[in-house]
Amino acid sequence: MKHNSIKPSEITPEKVFFNRREILKSAVAAGLFPALATQADGAVLPPGGEFANLASWADSLTDTPNSFEEISGYNNYYEFGTRKEDPARNAHTLITDPWSVSVTGEAGRTGTYTLEDILAPHTLQERIYRLRCVEAWSMIVPWVGFPLGDLLTRFEPTSQARYVQFFTLADRDQMPGLRSRVLDWPYREGLTIEEAMHPLALLTVGVYGKVLPNQNGAPLRLIVPWKYGFKSIKSIVRIHFTSQQPRTSWNMSAPHEYGFYSNVNPNVDHPRWSQATERRLGGGLFAPRIPTLMFNGYAEEVAHLYTGLDLVRNY
Repeated sequence: MKHNSIKPSEITPEKVFFNRREILKSAVAAGLFPALATQADGAVLPPGGEFANLASWADSLTDTPNSFEEISGYNNYYEFGTRKEDPARNAHTLITDPWSVSVTGEAGRTGTYTLEDILAPHTLQERIYRLRCVEAWSMIVPWVGFPLGDLLTRFEPTSQARYVQFFTLADRDQMPGLRSRVLDWPYREGLTIEEAMHPLALLTVGVYGKVLPNQNGAPLRLIVPWKYGFKSIKSIVRIHFTSQQPRTSWNMSAPHEYGFYSNVNPNVDHPRWSQATERRLGGGLFAPRIPTLMFNGYAEEVAHLYTGLDLVRNY
C-alpha cells in the first residue's frame, strides 16, 4: 500500500531524525535515562520489518486468523480519524523510531526508557488471540509480544501500586485526529495491578510475524484479550503506577456507556447495541452471528480476578 512506502526520514529531515535516535542512546549511556538491562540477548525490532524464528505460544487459539489486510485495515485509532479505514490511510505520519516510554508513580524504578531498553531482555512469541470490538465484531489475531507483567515487575511497583495507567502519544504534528475534540487527549487507559500482571496481558510489538503497522499501534501497544478492544491502548509513551483508580478515555467521554473494567460480558448490553452476539470480521454484513463468550472466551483464566465484583454494575 502506498502509505507504507513513506519513510520516517522523508517526513522529518534525515539529519534530525537520526540525531534524535543518537541523543536518546547517548542519554542512556550518560545515565540521564535509566537502563533496565543489557539488550545483548533481548528482543529487538527487525530492521526488515519481519520477525524470524518466533516461538509459538502453546495456548494460542486454534481458530483461523483474520487476514493481515483485514487486521491492518480495520482499526479504531481516533488520533488518525474516526472511520475504521482512516488510520491505515493517515498513520504514515507517525514517527516510531526513536521511541521512549516514561515510567512514573508508585514504583522503585521510574524514569524515561528507550524502546530498546523496554524490549530487552524479553523473548518474543506469537500468540493467537480473539479480539472483541465494541461494535459487535470480533477478529482472530496472531500478535507478537511478551507478557506485560514481565516488564512491570522490572519497574519494582510498590505496595501502593493498585492500578496501572497507560498513555498514548499525543502529537498534533503527527496525528491529525488530535485537531478534533472527539476525545480528551492524550488517550489513556488503565488496569488493576492484578489484571496487568496476568500472563494473558500482552505487551505487543508485532502482528502476523511483522512489526506493528502504525495504524495498529506501533511501536508498542497493549493487548488485553478478555476485554473490549479499546482497552488495548496503542503507541504507549507513559506507564503510571497509582493507588487510585485512574481515569480512562472512553469512561471520561461516555461514563454511561463505558465502565472502567470493560470486560466482555454478553449479559450486559451496550446502550446502543446488544452484546449477546457478534460477527467475525471479514464476512461482511451477512456474516453469521455467533454467541459472544463471557470474558471473550477467557473466563477459565481470568474470572477469578473479579470474585465478588458485580460485573453488571462494574461494566
